[in-house]
Amino acid sequence: MAQTLLLAAVLGGCAGPPDGDGPKPSSSATATSRGSAAAGTPARSGGSVGAAGSPCELPVTFDIAADWKAEAVDAGSAGAADGSRRSGGSSGSSGSSGDDGLSSALAEALLRQGPVTLACEIDAKPAGNIGFLRVWKGRPGDTDVRAVLRAFLAAEDHTSEEKYRTFRTGGVSGVEVEYVWTSELLDESKKESALAVTTGDGPVVLHLGGLDSGEHEEMLPAYELAKRTLRVA
Repeated sequence: MAQTLLLAAVLGGCAGPPDGDGPKPSSSATATSRGSAAAGTPARSGGSVGAAGSPCELPVTFDIAADWKAEAVDAGSAGAADGSRRSGGSSGSSGSSGDDGLSSALAEALLRQGPVTLACEIDAKPAGNIGFLRVWKGRPGDTDVRAVLRAFLAAEDHTSEEKYRTFRTGGVSGVEVEYVWTSELLDESKKESALAVTTGDGPVVLHLGGLDSGEHEEMLPAYELAKRTLRVA
């Protein structure tokens, strides 16, 4: 559900009038062409996130690609407001209560996926791509990162061709997965990647999506930069 909502929003924001006459190459084909050229080029660092004082304070630190913009996500704010209403706060009119319930359900779908909660979004648009590197945090005590990743994908729905493998970088070990996600709404499939590591504050998942497989492949160097520089804070 979260994937469908996010993808529909992105597509809506990208729609615009045609410029010029004659057939144009599809965005997927154009992105794939760009992505093939960029996939083998290491990403240039544009700073790091995770440490105190950075745009996103996390249980891990890692470098983000140049021109990508990181922004913290306060996943607790919607839940706190909803919790206050349920525990006896002013409920307002019945219509307002219904709207609050819908907003809460939408926030739940967008900000939580399986055992983890969204903590940081790193936007590729300033660098010329359509997609995000997202950071999700889990509860302390969840140390089986492969199980965390499997639950993360199970909550995403409509995934296939999962390929899991372990990795180790800078003293940090974890599990990553490459897979295909299919949108029932658009009847299209695209590649996605995710990795998970464990920390004293719980598991951390880094997820790279993209508008389509071409955009995903073009953004892979940024994902690889994050993985290569990943450290437990």
